[in-house]
Amino acid sequence: MDSYVKKVLISGERILHTGQVSWWTLLGPLALSAMLLASALSLQLLHPIPVLPLVLLAASALVALVAYVRQRSTELAITNKRIIVKRGFVRRDTIEINLVKVESLQVEQNLLGRMLNFGDIIVSAGGGPMAPVSGIAAPLVFRQHFNEATDQSQQPAKAG
Repeated sequence: MDSYVKKVLISGERILHTGQVSWWTLLGPLALSAMLLASALSLQLLHPIPVLPLVLLAASALVALVAYVRQRSTELAITNKRIIVKRGFVRRDTIEINLVKVESLQVEQNLLGRMLNFGDIIVSAGGGPMAPVSGIAAPLVFRQHFNEATDQSQQPAKAG
């Protein structure tokens, strides 16, 4: 299946760089899922009442599934004409901003994000900040590609 970004490209537009949600951002939800699973197993061993362990098992699977779908369903791309962000699987949230309209691209990283190379990207365009795209892998590389794309878009086209 084609990605959202590939489906919405316009004439003459090409993808220069794609970003993705870091797998490290799944650590918290997966730890919660593991704790729920361990609780379900221990309850089953200590008190063989089948309902509560099944509920905890289902909750564990749901937490892991939601985290996985979030990671896989977020798309982030820089093209030669715009920045495209798509979040969501069932409910889709998209943002597309022309490169010439972008005022700045901000990267925020806490200590863990710096150590594991992930962070948030915030794009300012037309007077207001866009909602941050959280947990992006290699955000400084993404910003570098954005800067290169804006430099290229501001250069006059060569006559051939």
